[in-house]
Amino acid sequence: MRIENVRTVPGLSGFFFDDQQAIKDGATQSGFAYDGQPVTEGFDRIREAGEALIVEIELADGSIATGDCAAVQYSGAGGRDPLFRAEKYRPVVEGPVADALRGQDATQFGANATMLEEMTAQRSGGDQLHTAVRYGVSQALLNAAAQARGVTPTDVLADTYDTEPATSPIPVFGQSGDERRINAEKMLIKGVPVLPHGLFNSVEKVGENGEGLRDYLAWLSDRATALGPEPYSPRFHVDVYGILGKVFGPPYDRTEVTDYFETLREAAAPYPLQVEGPMDAGGRQAQITEMAELREGLADAGVDVDIVADEWCNTFEDVQAFVDAEAADLVQIKTPDLGGIQRSAEAVLYCDGTDTRAYVGGTCNETVTSARACAHVALATDAAQVLAKPGMGFDEGFMVVTNEMRRALARRDATQEVPADD
Repeated sequence: MRIENVRTVPGLSGFFFDDQQAIKDGATQSGFAYDGQPVTEGFDRIREAGEALIVEIELADGSIATGDCAAVQYSGAGGRDPLFRAEKYRPVVEGPVADALRGQDATQFGANATMLEEMTAQRSGGDQLHTAVRYGVSQALLNAAAQARGVTPTDVLADTYDTEPATSPIPVFGQSGDERRINAEKMLIKGVPVLPHGLFNSVEKVGENGEGLRDYLAWLSDRATALGPEPYSPRFHVDVYGILGKVFGPPYDRTEVTDYFETLREAAAPYPLQVEGPMDAGGRQAQITEMAELREGLADAGVDVDIVADEWCNTFEDVQAFVDAEAADLVQIKTPDLGGIQRSAEAVLYCDGTDTRAYVGGTCNETVTSARACAHVALATDAAQVLAKPGMGFDEGFMVVTNEMRRALARRDATQEVPADD
């Protein structure tokens, strides 16, 4: 099945672009906006409406496969590509990218995705196409291959990487946003496997001595016991956006720090705990060093809290570096930051055979289309967990990702059933 054409339509993403550095530097939230001036290049305000670029690939039979170019909420931070503007990159997709894809065999996802990944930069500020461009176009290529072959995107990815897909839904991780109590209670009632994110992105929220995070975990444990269905054994996962590094500072293997993490474990008990992005060291190697120091310190102290790599773990090469250094118990595969969606699958598979687990993450600032594609990545690679997205209201993203996995599994089961003899 040949690719005939590629078109784009500027669209909306599921949340907003936020200037992370301005927020970390103390920008004051005013209602839903922030007061103050942005500090990250490309931002006109600290919080701006999110954008997406809808990609449509037309096949020879007239059918259309879609994908959405989208970038993370905290674009331009932590070594990421510049802030994504749909109109700026629309000519890139409809020009050089479309020219390269016309006439290609749509069933050959691996070859098409590799060609896209290797294209030279077009207004991207680097040596490749902007990550958001590669992300959205590769989703469309994945869906085109599935349509042309009459299978699910999970099947396409499993064939491409010779994997045995999961046979049940991957545990979904819900993120609460600032409504960390109301949304957490929604998650508990629905029996979400991994929760709640928490959005602890300032010292004010974490507490001057970390007491805010500890108190929240104690509350969450109580509510999980009271509200969760039977049986229910959730895993707690909180994102602190590097703020614990501001509360404590290095070195992170000292008794003060490990004792604090033990109080977090006690507050979360009896539920297991993982803490994402404990510090932001300002660069990849420094981040790896400090994360490894904390992980070793916790292990030596017998503190059973997992740490999750996020800051400075953006590209496939970053994931490799964190895994090789054993700097995290879990790495977030920040799907829009890896470029082509096949790179997210490769990053998850790189963790196989190591003591580092991988979760297919991403951002609230994606779209339904990209979230559905990521659900197939999680299934095909049997990831540890997958993020509920897009948006920050929780319910919608949880529905999108959960239903997509259930649909894919039901379809695979139906096509693999052997008819009984008459």
